[in-house]
This record gives sequence, structure tokens and C-alpha cells, in this order.
Amino acid sequence: MTWTRSLIAALAVCVVLVTGSAGCVSRTAQGEDEGPPSPAGRLLDERDQEGRPYREVDDEGAPEVGVEVVPDAEGGWDVRLRVRNFRFSPDGAAERAVPGRGLAHLEVDGRRVARLRTPEYHLAGSLVPRGTHQVTVRLYADDGSVWAVDGEPVESTADITVSDDGPGTEPGAEPIAGAAVAEPAGGAAAAGGPGGRGRGPGRGSPDGAWRA
Repeated sequence: MTWTRSLIAALAVCVVLVTGSAGCVSRTAQGEDEGPPSPAGRLLDERDQEGRPYREVDDEGAPEVGVEVVPDAEGGWDVRLRVRNFRFSPDGAAERAVPGRGLAHLEVDGRRVARLRTPEYHLAGSLVPRGTHQVTVRLYADDGSVWAVDGEPVESTADITVSDDGPGTEPGAEPIAGAAVAEPAGGAAAAGGPGGRGRGPGRGSPDGAWRA
């Protein structure tokens, strides 16, 4: 009898252990111990000049940006962004990628001069001395990754020229299709349409009316 009771007790312990082990495997299979999926798109091997990875998203509904650069009366430049399917995140936003949100980096001749969380910025004349310069705006997610479509960054570039007579557009340069261009007195504006050099001229242009 004693031997029989011991055998039954041992079998009961084995059943409990096996059941507990099966329960652990079940929780793992359900993904309770795994991290959350990527919030938007997928990271690519391509990176910008600062080493930030591109975040690929589908072409449909992807963020777009256009840039307009207008000389002011004091020798500087007013930079105006036009975006679509994109909203600027406030300062202090969580560092994670949220579809259609983030900030813009402003570059002059490939050198970053500002991070923008608003669609307007004043570019000091000292940053664009005499000569022809490229003003580029590129869209980033809040985690620092670059929004990209078809392996290309979502960006736009405008060429501006500063001569002895003052600021103006590069001779022979024309705004990319769909760009809204103003013609201030004493100077000209340069503009890049939505998508700019990184997305192809005028791609997805909403009939020249962009809303931030």
C-alpha cells in the first residue's frame, strides 16, 4: 500500500510539472514575451550622411514635401515647407516612428543647419554666401529614421544663387512642377515641388495647393 501511494504521488508531481511547462510554452507562442512590431514601415540598409537609417513606407499615402525659398529685404531667405500626408511633431515628442509624423531637417549644400518642427524658417544670409547653393528639406520620423519611398528619401531641393546684385534664382533654373512660387520685389523665389530630387519632379502634386 505504501509503495502504491508513493507511485501515485510521484505521478501527480510529474503531471503538475508537465502542465506548468506546457503553460509557459503556450505564453511564449502567443508572443507575450516578444517586443511590439515596427510602428511604421521597415528599416532599410541605406542611411543618410549622419548614419540614420531609411524607413521605407508604401507609396500610397506616403509623406511628401515641397520647399520654397524666397529672399527677404534684409539679405536673408525665408524658407517655406509644403507637406502632404505629414504632420510636424511638437518638441519633446516620444522617440518612436508614427506614420505621417515627425520633423524636417534643413540642409544647405549638404550641411544640416536646422531641425524644423514648423513649416517656416528664416535662413540667415551668412549661411549662403555668393554663389549657387542647394537648399534641401528631408522628412524624418521622431525616432530619427528617414521617411523613404522606393528606397529614396522623402525630400525636396531648391537651387538659389547669390551674386553681387543680391539673391536670386540660378540662371535657367525653373521650379519643379506643382511648386507655388512668389515673386517678391527685387528678387526671385526658388522652389522644389513635393518629393523633389528624392521622389521625382512634381510627384503627387495636389494641383499646386499644398497644406501643412
